[in-house]
Amino acid sequence: MTVDLDGVLVISHSDKEDAAPTWKRTYGHHPLMGFADHGPGGTGEPVAALLRPGYAGSNTAADHITATRLALAQLPIKYRRGRRTLIRTDSAGGTHDFVDWLSQRGRWLSYSVGMMITDAIHQHVLKVPASAWTPAVEPGGEIRDGAWVAEIVGDVLDGWPKGMRLIVRKERPHPGAQLRLTDANGMRLTCFATNMPGRPIAELELRHRLRARAEDRIRAARSTGLRNLPLHDTAQNRIWLEIVQIALDLPAWMPMLSLTGEARLWEPRRLRLRLFTTAGQLVTTGRRRFLRLAGHWPWSRHITAALERLALLPNPG
Repeated sequence: MTVDLDGVLVISHSDKEDAAPTWKRTYGHHPLMGFADHGPGGTGEPVAALLRPGYAGSNTAADHITATRLALAQLPIKYRRGRRTLIRTDSAGGTHDFVDWLSQRGRWLSYSVGMMITDAIHQHVLKVPASAWTPAVEPGGEIRDGAWVAEIVGDVLDGWPKGMRLIVRKERPHPGAQLRLTDANGMRLTCFATNMPGRPIAELELRHRLRARAEDRIRAARSTGLRNLPLHDTAQNRIWLEIVQIALDLPAWMPMLSLTGEARLWEPRRLRLRLFTTAGQLVTTGRRRFLRLAGHWPWSRHITAALERLALLPNPG
């Protein structure tokens, strides 16, 4: 079970309660969302949404802890503690307080959190010998061109929970990309921390990189109502945020239950265009009701196959 945490900026074009300037010099709110990742064969569903003012920090540990508590409460009891549940964040979650909370005795959650490239980490990266770098891999198992990973050990881990591993990736920047001050030798550096022992660092780095699927979930949320918060009061907008999560649950589970192949990965906008707005006609004849779909519609077969699969599911009672 993997839970991704990520913040999203919701722009406000009028004065609303808790709307404020954001770190990107916009104006609005800064909710913190949590999504359960369904893996490569599906999309994902929302499990937490914390409505915050626009000035809320990206790396506020208290908010990450609250969002994680909300997310864990949505999971089956067996996944609310223990190594089977992975909490995954970008560098906003790479704080002492949050990592300490995840590692507390009795909670024992797995984590994979991004880390800022500090000067200490940068100096350790410069000392990593060439033989210690391992090629990064793609989801299909092939080697990722121009990317390598290595594990950093030593005093840079002092003060962090026992068992934490620090893994850094260096990669040739894309054409036109501008290097940062923390990059080294013309390579773009990224870093994350995890507490998973005994697994190859290339596999762990790939697992952390797949956190980018949370961006797909945020894009889906914007398509189902999170493009703006339409009400004035914060309490009202919290209700709106709950409605957005319900709206996200439907296109997350409907494809899992009824669609196959590439169609299972369609996002709400594509589902709306290809399936939900399909023209049809209900015909009653011989005391039976039939749904007639346009034969020329390219995705009619997806609808009929989905209805057949849903009909085979057991009655939930």
